[in-house]
Amino acid sequence: MNLRVLKIIDGTTVDGPGFRTSIYFAGCRHECPGCHNPSSWDFEAGTDMSVSQILERISENDMDVSLSGGDPLYQAEALTCLCRMIKDSGKSIWLYTGFLYEDILANPVYAPLLKYVDVVVDGPFVSQLRDTALLFRGSSNQRLIDVAKSQCGKIVEWESEF
Repeated sequence: MNLRVLKIIDGTTVDGPGFRTSIYFAGCRHECPGCHNPSSWDFEAGTDMSVSQILERISENDMDVSLSGGDPLYQAEALTCLCRMIKDSGKSIWLYTGFLYEDILANPVYAPLLKYVDVVVDGPFVSQLRDTALLFRGSSNQRLIDVAKSQCGKIVEWESEF
């Protein structure tokens, strides 16, 4: 099973707490005006990588993982397989997506992924709501959702320990 990957960054601190392996996936239909990475919209950009190749890189780094893009959910089925294996290795997973959490829950292709993800950073980037003081997101409409605590229709935002 392959995923289209733009790049993998080892040891970044901008996509979640602590040093993380951030994987940027190709393809996005949200096309948010003011996006910091419009080259990621192209579904043909980047390189095909197998789940095992990506897992090997994650294992070498031995850090928690952030998934970004583009929008990783456009590769949801293979991504779910990857996330299950990442979670089995004991790593935490943050997922950045332009979709709203509620829409992910309602989508039978996307929803299974949530059982492996710790935090979802949801919502499109809105340039009028851009705020550089925000932690781990670009605009104030985006939420840091603690998936495990968000049960029974109540969304609970992740709280920083900083």
